Amino acid sequence: MTTQGVLNSTTGTLYVVATPIGNLDDISARALKVLRDVALIAAEDTRHSMRLMQHFGIPTPLAACHEHNERDEGSRFLARLQAGDDVALISDAGTPLISDPGYHLVRQVRAAGIKVVPVPGPCALIAALSAAGLPSDRFIFEGFLPAKAVGRRARLEAVKEEPRTLIFYEAPHRILECLEDMELVFGGERVALLARELTKTFETLNGLPLAELRAWVASDSNQQRGECVVLVAGWQAPEGDDAVSADTLRVLDLLLKEMPLKRAAAVAAEITGVRKNLLYQVALERQ
Repeated sequence: MTTQGVLNSTTGTLYVVATPIGNLDDISARALKVLRDVALIAAEDTRHSMRLMQHFGIPTPLAACHEHNERDEGSRFLARLQAGDDVALISDAGTPLISDPGYHLVRQVRAAGIKVVPVPGPCALIAALSAAGLPSDRFIFEGFLPAKAVGRRARLEAVKEEPRTLIFYEAPHRILECLEDMELVFGGERVALLARELTKTFETLNGLPLAELRAWVASDSNQQRGECVVLVAGWQAPEGDDAVSADTLRVLDLLLKEMPLKRAAAVAAEITGVRKNLLYQVALERQ
């Protein structure tokens, strides 16, 4: 991983600035000051960001920094920073680099020993998590799933037994397919939440078992519009009889007929590789 090392005090600073994901009132006073004070704003889409600048009366010039030109144009922004100019990096909405461009520029700037300063603010995944009612002490963010069903299902299979809360972004035209595949892979009983159009007029947050959530979205085309965040409850290890296979249970039952419970659990553990303590608890429940 690139480390910042000793900073060059004669260069400018790259500010990574979070902007609203919908409600313009969510922009911070600090973000507005930075955007006014820097010499240049590197924006994912200059036409989109120009409307934000005009709304707040910010005259700072904009330059494009998107996924198609980020590697090539990075040297342009780096040159401005090395000349002593401060530059702000913004995305179309939310926090830059979170499923948005900016990683290559930030890495290049840090490698050059130039200071990078985050200006925190709105982030759709954090906003959704804060209101989801799902465990938030540990979670993983998977970004956008593959567009094709085969790749999407493979990615979901890879996190099927992940115990942490899962968070995904999804395009509105694929949200129903996404929920269908989640139901297929995770099971219809796994609890999930769709957070749609966060901070906007038609903001919706609905948490249901996946089968019910999928049916709800399928029945209402309005839920298939706008920006979507999907949160899925983490996997929980089964308990009791459900935690062991049918073959293991047969072995345990045969041994219980021939020997004391504790000994039967120990022998079954040796035969099957299942933890002895778990088999002991299962044996207690079966007697």
